[in-house]
Amino acid sequence: MRNIHFFSEDTDYKPKQKTALRAWIKDTVGTEGYKTGEINVVLCSDGYLLTINRQYLQHDTYTDIVTFDSSEVEDLIAGDIFISIDRVRENATKFGVPEADELHRVIIHGILHLCGYGDKKKEDKALMTAKEDFYLARRVFKQG
Repeated sequence: MRNIHFFSEDTDYKPKQKTALRAWIKDTVGTEGYKTGEINVVLCSDGYLLTINRQYLQHDTYTDIVTFDSSEVEDLIAGDIFISIDRVRENATKFGVPEADELHRVIIHGILHLCGYGDKKKEDKALMTAKEDFYLARRVFKQG
C-alpha cells in the first residue's frame, strides 16, 4: 500500500491516519474494478494550486483540486492529486462539515477522476457526488 503517497507543499498540514486512508483509497479503486498504481496526494496552499492551475490547465481560478492522470495500463490507476487545504477548510465551514470529512470527499473525488469519472456535465456531476457519498459511507475510520 506504499504506492499511495502523501506530500505537503507550501503548507504544514499533515493528514492523520495515513494507513487507514491508503486502505480506503485502495478499497475504492478495487471496488471500481481497477488496481492501485502510484498515486501521489499533494496537500498544498491556494497559491501553490493556483500556480499549477495556471501553468498546466490555463485556468486562472482558485480550486480545491487538480488531478493529473498518469495511468499507462488500462486497469491500473496512477496519477497526482493536488488539493488546496485552504479550499478544503473554507468549504468545510461553508458546508458545515468537519474538515476531515471535506478532505476525504476531495481525496475520493480525485480518485474517482482517476477512475474515469467526470464532473463537467450536470448528470456526470450527480453521479460523481453519489459515488463520493457511497465511498465516504464506506470509511471504517474517522479523522479528528
